[in-house]
Amino acid sequence: MGVQTLDISPLGRVEGDLDVRVEIEDGYVVNAWTHAELFRGFEVILRGKDPQAGLIVTPRICGICGGSHLTCASWALDTAWETEVPRNAILARNIGQIVETIQSIPRAFYGLFAIDLTHKKYRSSRFYEEACKRFAAFTGTSYELGVTISAKPVEIYALLGGQWPHSSYMVPGGVMCAPTLTDITRAWAILEYFRTNWLEPVWLGCSLERYEEIKTYDDFMAWLDEDIKHRESDLGFYWRMGLDIGLDKYGAGIGKYVTWGYIPHEDKYQKPTIAGRNAAMIMKSGVYDSFTDTHTLMDHTFTRENTTHSWYDEGTTDVHPFERTTKPIPNNTKDFNSAYSWSSAVRHQDYGRLEAGPLARQLVAGGKHGESWQHYDGFILDAFKQMGGASIHLRSLARVHEIVKLYRQAERCLREFKLNDPWYIKPKEKDGRGWGATEAARGSLCHWVELEGGKIKNYQVIAPTTWNVGPRDGEGVRGPIETALIGTPIEDAKDPVEVGHVARSFDSCLVCTVHAHDAKTGEELARFRTA
Repeated sequence: MGVQTLDISPLGRVEGDLDVRVEIEDGYVVNAWTHAELFRGFEVILRGKDPQAGLIVTPRICGICGGSHLTCASWALDTAWETEVPRNAILARNIGQIVETIQSIPRAFYGLFAIDLTHKKYRSSRFYEEACKRFAAFTGTSYELGVTISAKPVEIYALLGGQWPHSSYMVPGGVMCAPTLTDITRAWAILEYFRTNWLEPVWLGCSLERYEEIKTYDDFMAWLDEDIKHRESDLGFYWRMGLDIGLDKYGAGIGKYVTWGYIPHEDKYQKPTIAGRNAAMIMKSGVYDSFTDTHTLMDHTFTRENTTHSWYDEGTTDVHPFERTTKPIPNNTKDFNSAYSWSSAVRHQDYGRLEAGPLARQLVAGGKHGESWQHYDGFILDAFKQMGGASIHLRSLARVHEIVKLYRQAERCLREFKLNDPWYIKPKEKDGRGWGATEAARGSLCHWVELEGGKIKNYQVIAPTTWNVGPRDGEGVRGPIETALIGTPIEDAKDPVEVGHVARSFDSCLVCTVHAHDAKTGEELARFRTA
């Protein structure tokens, strides 16, 4: 049988902005294209606006990680205006973003990913019946609890910001809130409820303290065998089933990874600068190159965007975001030999294409680079090496592994507040350039802003999905998801659930209805609802 082309449009369970084309030969994907179908134009919207417009506009970029965008917008203006940010304000910004990411983890796992474990393809697995009981959409016991309890952490965000999503309580110079002792006590109670009703009894099957003893892949596998509660927890059950159905065998990806680092230390970034950021992050920045097994720090000056295969009239050379002016092409058509996506191709000037996301964060966390006080965790890096590299399964483990350390950071923020100290120091506005970055739930996020004449001259955003879903670059190198799709086994071309596995392991923002058709004949092969 020759090469078969499938266009899957759209792919996913959240937002309908990603289409995928794959070529299949002898039951495996041999070529792939990811194309973002939705142009939103926030960079164009903000041009010429008040400098603080980004605080209101950019959190609307995403309904699930608006706090991460607000974080970036605030720090971008802080660095441009050379503000001073009180330690309380840094803690308040941190905990807002932390609890937003904590809520995203069970939602992503149960609502987007684990549903696939109930697919008919896995009926022969000894885990299938139990997977349906736990993970079936809407009716699964763990699905219902996990999705419901994920709403609890952002109640803490609302205590600070008045609402979630789309609060704008973070501003240059600090935050527009001053929590009381009652607010902090309520926040502690919310965290405790999340821990005692789901995180420990359902997800881990053990205490946080016991899970934190896991330092290597062998430790993790020993933990699974140590207690039936560990094996039968949702984490233990998922890991065992994933190995049984082969989720560790494909979806490797590009082999190089990036994180901006996140959670600035409250005593080390009160006078924020772009140059001083790396040395002030609790979760350190970095690039991990698995081919050479090396870690290096990540700096914004290394970033390049290429629009050769994107619907922008900006040329074919790599440019730094400060030098980019977004120029969308109207009435575009999809041409897989030319332009086929609204996403740009993001590159590192030295390392080329990089994968962003929780796996990248955890691989970098295993590096010995950076400051001695910064967070170190070698577990996922050790698992990566022992398992022979990345996969759908490891990418998913990295995401859920992070929830414990984020929970601990939320506790630390609540302990460190000094309620009678300042929360805001009024800044002095001026023209200049600023940059703010963080790690959203899905990966590396950053904003660049240039101010001139008291207005925004240029605003650029590179989101996690830009890194991962970007099309081929000017050298023809595939993006991370395009690369990860190569080698994917397709059991049934009329129901290519395996393609969904790969995309959803990146937690990309997609939608709930998949249509598949034969590109040569136009015949619809299948139409099915996946959530």
